[in-house]
Amino acid sequence: MSEPDCIFCQIVAGGIPAQIIDEDERTIAFMDINPATRGHALVIPRRHARDLLEIDEEDLKATIVAAQRLARKVHDRLGADGVNLLNSRGGAAWQTVYHFHVHVIPRYEGDPLRLPWKPEEGDRQEIAAAAEALR
Repeated sequence: MSEPDCIFCQIVAGGIPAQIIDEDERTIAFMDINPATRGHALVIPRRHARDLLEIDEEDLKATIVAAQRLARKVHDRLGADGVNLLNSRGGAAWQTVYHFHVHVIPRYEGDPLRLPWKPEEGDRQEIAAAAEALR
């Protein structure tokens, strides 16, 4: 199933050119046109799913396995010192294309990317309250 207005569905269908670097029966991986670092790519399911809450479990598994396969390649072939996997669900989490995708971002010592928040100790009561709500 695809959405005609979805840019990623159009890439899957071959209607929009992309630098495809990996694919299998469930997934496709292609270079990000706005890369954070050298080798930054996206892995998507072929079948349209709006986000993390809507993706079929089998497509989710296949997408993560494909992301792992790509992470190995950026390590082995591009010499990345590390890799970030990033998924955003919803506008508040910076999702801009509403087709589930995982960013595979190679990391290199000294690259300009920084954590989007400053890790510091949280309020233990709030942490416990959130944990209770999630149990």
